[in-house]
Amino acid sequence: MKTPLALKEAAQVVERSKDLNTFRATGTSVHASLANEIGLRIVRGDYPPGTILPNEAKWSETFDVSRSAVREAIKMLMAKSLLASRPKIGSWVEPRERWNLLDRDVLAWYAMSPDRGAFLRTVQEFRHIIEPEATAFAALRRTDEQMAEISQNCFEMGHATSLIERTRADTRFHLAILRASGNDLLVPLGVLIESALDHLFSFTSRELGDLHNAQKMHENIEKNIRLQRPEAARAAVRKLLANTDRIIGS
Repeated sequence: MKTPLALKEAAQVVERSKDLNTFRATGTSVHASLANEIGLRIVRGDYPPGTILPNEAKWSETFDVSRSAVREAIKMLMAKSLLASRPKIGSWVEPRERWNLLDRDVLAWYAMSPDRGAFLRTVQEFRHIIEPEATAFAALRRTDEQMAEISQNCFEMGHATSLIERTRADTRFHLAILRASGNDLLVPLGVLIESALDHLFSFTSRELGDLHNAQKMHENIEKNIRLQRPEAARAAVRKLLANTDRIIGS
């Protein structure tokens, strides 16, 4: 019969195996998968700011990877401003305000953190700041090609046969509007928050009781951009945002 200590050690082996299988299953490089696993743990709070992380040898043992893979993973996380490192001290978690929250990976980890409500509200605040004016500009500046893209994405939203299809079309719809605004700074910004929008729209689509009404609101935005009515387009976006606010409890 195993002792409590032996049982605990066996459980730790199982957990290490789960961790290993999780990041090996991603199909990406070992160091990128390891960075993903460590980054997720940091953002979800397993390692609070100021925490000194395990050394290379410990990570290497836990995940059964080479030390060079660990070093590359740490470099990736330092580039995202999640970590800092110093000889003889090791790597530690940086204060949250230093994290690059516009990094695709960091946004994805943030979306999977326990405080999902705070994440959704943060995304919504960003949308309130950006989308109404961007949509008004799109109504004034969009080209025929850009309008066709916006309309197509709106159509695909309404005819989606799964949550994933609808979410992706919804995200494409809003990113197409940002591109049509004619402001060069909004284009890369929109691409950076793409994963954040995916998570938000996935959540709201699951929680929304009346997808037909939500679709009508998107179609109203599309119509006012197409008819080049900036004030009406701005108002239509604000109505949609207010509806989303109610869903997530902002």
